[in-house]
Order: sequence, then C-alpha cells, then structure tokens
Amino acid sequence: MIKKSYVHGASNIPLLGETIGENLKRISTQFSTTDALVSIHQNYRANYQSFYDQTTELAKSLLASGYKKGDRVGIWAPNCYEWVLVQYATARIGIIMVNLNPAYRAQEVNYAINQSGISLIISAETYRKSNYRAILDEVKNDCPSLKQIIYLGEDWNQLLLKASSTSDQELFVTENEVEINDPVNIQYTSGTTGFPKGVTLTHHSVLNNGYFIGVRLKYTNKDKVCIPVPFYHCFGMVIGNMCCTSHGATIVIPNDVFDPAITLKVVQDEKCTSLYGVPTMFIAELELPNFNDFDLSSLRTGVMAGSNCPEQIMKDVKTKMNMNEVSICYGMTETSPVSTQTHIGIDLVKQTTTVGTVQDHLEIKIIDPETGKILPRGEVGELCTRGYSVMLKYWNNKELTDEVLDESKWMHTGDLAMMDEDDYLIITGRIKDLIIRGGENISPRWIEEFLYTHPDIKDVQVIGVPSQKYGEEVMAWVILKEDKNTSPEELRAYCQQQISHFCIPKYWKFVASFPMTVSGKVRKVEMKQIAIEELKL
Repeated sequence: MIKKSYVHGASNIPLLGETIGENLKRISTQFSTTDALVSIHQNYRANYQSFYDQTTELAKSLLASGYKKGDRVGIWAPNCYEWVLVQYATARIGIIMVNLNPAYRAQEVNYAINQSGISLIISAETYRKSNYRAILDEVKNDCPSLKQIIYLGEDWNQLLLKASSTSDQELFVTENEVEINDPVNIQYTSGTTGFPKGVTLTHHSVLNNGYFIGVRLKYTNKDKVCIPVPFYHCFGMVIGNMCCTSHGATIVIPNDVFDPAITLKVVQDEKCTSLYGVPTMFIAELELPNFNDFDLSSLRTGVMAGSNCPEQIMKDVKTKMNMNEVSICYGMTETSPVSTQTHIGIDLVKQTTTVGTVQDHLEIKIIDPETGKILPRGEVGELCTRGYSVMLKYWNNKELTDEVLDESKWMHTGDLAMMDEDDYLIITGRIKDLIIRGGENISPRWIEEFLYTHPDIKDVQVIGVPSQKYGEEVMAWVILKEDKNTSPEELRAYCQQQISHFCIPKYWKFVASFPMTVSGKVRKVEMKQIAIEELKL
C-alpha cells in the first residue's frame, strides 16, 4: 500500500483548556518569585507575582476607561515591557489586541485601524525615524472607530491611575465571561490579495501553540529566553512570550530593536538558556568581530525560524554558541504560528534540510493543488494544516477566509512541501506570489498598488529576487508614462514615509514592457530569471 503524505501529531500531553488569563494566574501562583519579564533597555524586572499584579492594574484601568470584551485595542510600539503587559491585560478581560507593525507608515496604519475597527491605540512616541504621534495626527480624522490614543510615558501613567475605579469584583466578573475560543488577537499578514489580512487568533490557539513549542524545547521555570525578534509578529508574542509564560520561564527583552552585540551581552549577563532569531540574526551575531569575547556557556537551546538555515550556520550556532538543542520552527500567522518543529537531538541533515515533524495535536497533509487528493510520500504538493492552531478567520473578510479554509477546516498554506518516510517535512517553495525578506511576509501587490499612485508610473510589477543576507529582496519593474524620466532615487524617496522600509524595493528596472504569456499574463518567473542574470545574484 502507498504511504500517504498525512500525519497526525498524537500526544499523551492534553491540550490546555484555559484562557490566557487563567493560565497566567495558575503559573504566577506556582512560580510567584521567578522572574517573568526582564527588559534590559528599560531597566525593568518583574517576577511572576508582580507581573500578574501589573496586568491586573492595566486591565482595571482599561475597564475604567470604558473598554470592554470584544473591543479592539491596537499596540504600536517596538519591544518593551509595556507591550507584554498590554498583551496579557487585554487577554484577561476579553479585549482583542491588534498588533501594529512598528515599521508601518501612514497608509498602512490607517488601513489597519479602519479594517479592524480599533477604538484605542497604545503607542510609542517615536521609533527609529518614525514619528508615531505625527503619523497618528495625520490619519486619526479618517478613522471613525478610533476614540483614544495613549502614548507610552505620561499618558500611560495617567491611564494606570484609573485602576482604582474598577473593583476586584468587576474584574472577576469580566474575566469569567472570557471563553477559550474567544478571539484574543488580530495580526495583519500580507498575501497575494494585496491588502493585509487580519488573522484572528483565539485564546485556545495561541496559548496551546506557545505551550507545545515549549514542550519540545523542554522549557521549565529555570529557563531564561532572550527574545530579540519583534513582538508584533507571532515569533515574538507566541513562540516567545506565550511559550515562556505557559512554562514559568523568563522573557528577556535585550533591546527595543535588534542589535547583535547587545543581544549577546544580554545572553551573557542574564545567563540566558535560550536565544531566538531568524538566520540573518544569528549570522550577524556570529560575524561580530568580538564574538569570542562573549560568554555564551549558559545557552542550551533556542528557536530559528523565518527562512531556511544554511548548514554551516546551524553548525556554528550549535558549536560556537553552545546551542546544541536549537530547534527549527515552521508555520504561518494563520496557524498561531507553528505547525511543525524539529525535535532536540535529530541529526544535522534533518535539522537543516527539513522543518521538523507535525506539532502535537495537529494534522498536516500534502495535496495535489489541482485535485485536492493526498499525495504519496516523497511527492511535492501544497501543505495543509488542521487543528486547534488554525485561525478563527480573517477579520471582516469572509471571502478571503473561505479561500484558504475549506469545509473540513483545513488551512491551505500556499506553501509547496514534501513529506519524507520519517514524517519530516521539507518546504520546497510557494504557490503564493509572496516575498519573504528576513522573515517578513511582503505582498508584491500591496507595493504595486502603492506605486501606482505615483503620477509618473504607468505600470509596475514587483518580484522577489535572491539575497544571501535576507533570503529575498524586493525588486520593482517599472513602465513610465510617456515623456517621464523618474529615477530610482526619486521613487525610493516617494516610498520612504508611506510604506514600511522592508517593502521599499532595493532594485528598480525601467522597461518598455513586461514578459507576457500567450494569454496575456505577466511572467514573473521569467522576470526573476532575467534579474538574477543581470544583477549577478
């Protein structure tokens, strides 16, 4: 009989039947004196009891301000302790937290606010070159749902003063109304449809995914996890924060933005046992001129995700960084995010060429995209995932939800994969026309639609081209209107304040026409081949 590309993650460990708030309360009681959250760049440190008390204070303050279960509250800030407090305080009272990418510009934040109906934004004042206050002043009049903006600092302190207006009984009643299948989080992710989609995740999906990732990493309350990846992404807030708190481990924030030297110093000083990153982060750390000056002997494990890891980098991470038990995770925001993960102790080949085996309590299959039939082992097809981790829906977008979630609740990932005889999964490519740059999902169509607003552009096509550092870089092929002579520098400047920095094309090519199929479709595959040859990539 032919062995099919289907596997179920059988487990003798039951799913957690708790809300995020209930889980945090249980863990905080059990490990009250263990550090829960440490933010080095803010000189902040809280044990589990203190952290829980601070989420209580914030939850009461939000209730006193008139926010209730089901309301959407946006968080727009780089990694900081307040971000984590908002994540858990909103979950406790049934508010749906909306992650806003710190790199967003005016057009993107405007879209997210209106699409999800955000009523409150908790925001940093500035980040890198972005002035959040100026951007929000620019867009707020176009956002009818937005009632209030609270900036971290004085506004934040004033908000917390309202906590005394909410009684313990009011908080208790509110928390008891929260169910495990309630939505807890909306994260915007790019795709071929152009406009970002609001992936809606539940308490049950996020909590359990974090918990079972930690099970594979063998986390206990003795672990300290250095998290330089951004919280707005599932990597930071689920594989990072939720994974830690569900096991009583310590969240360590090294800085508001990734810096390889700061990250390794924090690992050394805090004696972290685990370190996270996309491959480019680990490469940057390993290439530091003073790498050998850091004492990384406390490290045991960690997570690498976002793109494929070169074999030599994996070897160096395991040996030079002492992370012999490092794990590879694969997934997508729509699956909370991890569907497969490598086990500690597998051989180097499996660790570098596969993305592991199915996570506990989940199902995966490889199908023929045309017929929907499950393929035999060793054949390439579309990867599908089913189980507790699959998103509730795309917020306010039934049409797109129905395109990826079928009647049997299988999530069609759009990724091409192959399952070997040992149940290990190998990702071979993508059906979707998606660019992944350093772990960031980038929609070509989103960039194209923005560039169409430039008065000199007649037509534009955006593709991804190979990059040794980021996996892929963005390239735009542009047809200008007659008698126009715009330069790449001018187009780059046009993008600067309007779209995220990682969406701005690195390469520009001005052409008279695009390669086309007989039926009139643009041949992006051919464009990519031409670009690789011309740019010598």
